[in-house]
Amino acid sequence: MATTRERLHTALSEADFPAERAELVRYAERAGADSDTLRELKGIPAETYGGLGEVERAVSFATPEDDRERAERRRTHDKPGLSEQAKDVEAHPIVEELGENRGS
Repeated sequence: MATTRERLHTALSEADFPAERAELVRYAERAGADSDTLRELKGIPAETYGGLGEVERAVSFATPEDDRERAERRRTHDKPGLSEQAKDVEAHPIVEELGENRGS
């Protein structure tokens, strides 16, 4: 199972950035992070991370719990190698209701 944003933030609350993967794992261990969060941190590429946002993009998260979090993840392109059009994005509600305007 993957971790959640809340558990990752708690595990890295004391981390000083920029930090390398090994340092992030040590911070998480000291913070008493659960095994899923530690596994995810150990699985990210061995490079220097400038902030928590960069770590979030490298970690796999469990399925988002609510629509707000799901929308936030869609705003950030988190699927390398896929174009913006290949992402799973829902249709706009107006287009669903009225159809596409193909005449203009």
